[in-house]
Amino acid sequence: MKLMERVVKVLDILEKEYPDARVTLDSKDPLQLLIATILAAQCTDERVNRVTQGLFKKYRRAADFAAADLRTLEEEIRPTGFYHNKAKSILTCCRMIVDRFNGQVPERWKSLFRFPE
Repeated sequence: MKLMERVVKVLDILEKEYPDARVTLDSKDPLQLLIATILAAQCTDERVNRVTQGLFKKYRRAADFAAADLRTLEEEIRPTGFYHNKAKSILTCCRMIVDRFNGQVPERWKSLFRFPE
């Protein structure tokens, strides 16, 4: 079974098992949701939402994140934990978005799978 087929199958199972599931991360666009999702690893959505309030005012586009200073970004996301790795992931991801996708989060699943873990 190909990766995409497995992903679709898993998503179908999850949708049947959890029909009322919803995203509790605050976001206004795909970039914000992507960044919030990175920050949510090993962190509560409530804390992520508090951190991203200021973060999304400062960094509005993928290019803004891509150009961010690593140490500054680490301090800004520190309350979410694992901030060294999360900051590196955000910078790498946003640089890919700028370089490969014209600054826009790709809509296709296949494109998203190219991002580093």
